[in-house]
Amino acid sequence: MFDFVDKWPQIPVANWIKNFTDWLQEALAVPFEFIREDFGDFLEKTVTENLVEISAVPIILIVAILAFFVSGKKFGLATFSIIGLLFIYNQGLWTELVETFVLVLTASIISIIIGIPLGILMSKSNIFEKIMTPILDFMQTMPAFVYLIPAVAFFSIGMVPGVFASLIFATPPTIRLTNLAIRQVPDELVEASESFGSTGFQKLIKVEFPLATKTIMAGVNQTVMLSLSMVVIASMIGAPGLGKIVQTALSRNQVGLGFVAGFGIVILAIIMDRFTQYLNKQKGQ
Repeated sequence: MFDFVDKWPQIPVANWIKNFTDWLQEALAVPFEFIREDFGDFLEKTVTENLVEISAVPIILIVAILAFFVSGKKFGLATFSIIGLLFIYNQGLWTELVETFVLVLTASIISIIIGIPLGILMSKSNIFEKIMTPILDFMQTMPAFVYLIPAVAFFSIGMVPGVFASLIFATPPTIRLTNLAIRQVPDELVEASESFGSTGFQKLIKVEFPLATKTIMAGVNQTVMLSLSMVVIASMIGAPGLGKIVQTALSRNQVGLGFVAGFGIVILAIIMDRFTQYLNKQKGQ
């Protein structure tokens, strides 16, 4: 009864996407080359190599001191940071830890820089929100492995495509929660600021943004965690770090090495998560 469906010609979606990708590579060749070469060298050679050159002990002490003050002068996070980072150093994975940290931090910072302004625009325009919502749904439901394809096409292999793939995967929570947070600011407060003659920018900076900070920081926390969750996947396109150790251990059936590298990722995730949570609590006070 439905044989006519089989007679329909196949829609060449794959060819359209390939042609669009080829067009982008030609049209944006200059900025892509700048990001791939200059930005890649900056991340891998300038930032990472300089951090690796620094002795691990002062870095661990600085992290512990920051953890002590960020957590409200409590010893829990500081003690965990010292023990966890010393464990990673003891296992010979300090360089990989630094590489992972640089990748995650870079992806998170770029995600926040892009995400918060887009979230603000969504909160101010219902039309823009309707346009962005399906795009964010697409970004969050697409399997993370698929993001490796455009990353390799545009930026070859290495840390830069890893940052790019993490960026796409991790940005939506910041955009969504920034939009939600500003929309939840009580109308009475907004109207009161308008009655005092505040401009739109003043209303945003002095009223809406301070009241929305706690929810926005929750989105930032999710973005950081999602960036960290991409390190193993990003290692498949040459991103260095603990994820690459996990992938190597998997391919060689080295169970012990894989688990140790996995523990390293968990330790880094806990430290970064607690840092952002404590910062969020301080902002909410």
